[in-house]
Amino acid sequence: MKTHGTVRLEHRYAHAPDRVWRALTTPALLARWWGAGDIRAEVGHRFEVDMGPWGRQPCEVVAVEAHRMLRFRFATTSLDTVITWSLAADGDGTVLTLTHEGFDLDSPMGVRAFEGMKSGWPAVLARIAPLLDG
Repeated sequence: MKTHGTVRLEHRYAHAPDRVWRALTTPALLARWWGAGDIRAEVGHRFEVDMGPWGRQPCEVVAVEAHRMLRFRFATTSLDTVITWSLAADGDGTVLTLTHEGFDLDSPMGVRAFEGMKSGWPAVLARIAPLLDG
């Protein structure tokens, strides 16, 4: 039986969910805080995210609830994990919950990716706030 790893983080932004949603789903904005890619909030849409030294990672959108949740398969030809961004209004702001799941902890590549993303995602999510403030 395979062992799977999951990264789950919450980050609060002092901005309404619609603004955070745009940062997640607008290609030009996504490129400024994570990686260039032709993302669209449309089930079945296939796109790639340019992860710099890790190359272009193929993705496929698998679920969308406009302004609330976006789920997509990430690195479908290698890691084949699932990233879910969930948004909830919180007073005058938004709580974004990131769930990155499906890391194969029985493989060396899966373990490296899990450890790298577990430590890397907090800094990535922190890069959204200045974009929203600007």
